[in-house]
Amino acid sequence: DGNYAWFDELLDTQMKICRGSGVVEKIGGKWKVKQYVLSVTVPNEVVDDVVKIKAPIEDALIQKLK
Repeated sequence: DGNYAWFDELLDTQMKICRGSGVVEKIGGKWKVKQYVLSVTVPNEVVDDVVKIKAPIEDALIQKLK
């Protein structure tokens, strides 16, 4: 109906390349963000190294959330 739009974007940030995507809705003639996701990119070549860094932090968090 033209009142909703989906978008994606590639961003150059302090975290280096990030990707954002979201949904906006036109309300009263203005676009309002309804949903937005920001993701930090990780090159395939370094995924194993990143997981090793994240594992102790996220394993502890997962245990707290159970």
